[in-house]
Amino acid sequence: MTYHTVPYDAFLRQTLARLADPGLFLVSHGQDGRTNAMAIGWGTIGIIWGKPMFLVLVRPSRFTYSLLEQSDSFTVCVPAPSQYDALLYCGNHSGRDEDKLAVCGLETVPSLRVRTPGLAGTPLIYECQIVHHNDILAGNLEKSIITEYYPQDNYHRVYFGEILAVRALPDAEALLEPARR
Repeated sequence: MTYHTVPYDAFLRQTLARLADPGLFLVSHGQDGRTNAMAIGWGTIGIIWGKPMFLVLVRPSRFTYSLLEQSDSFTVCVPAPSQYDALLYCGNHSGRDEDKLAVCGLETVPSLRVRTPGLAGTPLIYECQIVHHNDILAGNLEKSIITEYYPQDNYHRVYFGEILAVRALPDAEALLEPARR
């Protein structure tokens, strides 16, 4: 499977649509060499400090959080429809308890610009260098958001990942089009 490099915004519409439904893979890689993937449905892509950024939100209770704290990078992989079951599994199980990649039959592919690998077969891989993180602060957050999303005070950390490379499969455009119903 051969990937080619594309501009960070080449598939922006499709990436954001998949982020909303069914989600994306956030891949992290610890100092011990362990790789983990979790499903994310919150994040965004934009320009900050004059650079393309992928912002992802991770709760401190997640295994991915501990890996991101050890690392300087992450990848965000946009799933193909054939990977939706694996995405669902990765969203409902902890990498603390098992090797989710092995359970789901997911393989990694080396990144070009960061240490964290991507997931083979995903139509798009965003390679991101962590340049900053912020914790969500209850005192600065709209009360209705706290009530709906943080009833247990488990606020996210926002990781700012500078997008250093984006790689696409040759058939990425076809794989990322919405299913016709």
